Amino acid sequence: MLLYPSQDDLLKKIDSKYSLVILAAKRAKELHGNEESEMMENYESNKNVGKALEEIKSGDLVLDPNSIN
Repeated sequence: MLLYPSQDDLLKKIDSKYSLVILAAKRAKELHGNEESEMMENYESNKNVGKALEEIKSGDLVLDPNSIN
């Protein structure tokens, strides 16, 4: 169950659950083993997927419609 950030807040930024999952998964993979690529100074989550979701909620990570494969 997703507590923070809430699913409702995330779906205000990304309108599709499927796009949200793919974006978060790709960003979590980028973060794995590469702390230098973190966009925010402080995260509430220790896990990469949680960090990716926090970046989406803050607006630092957005979906580029031209990059969807």
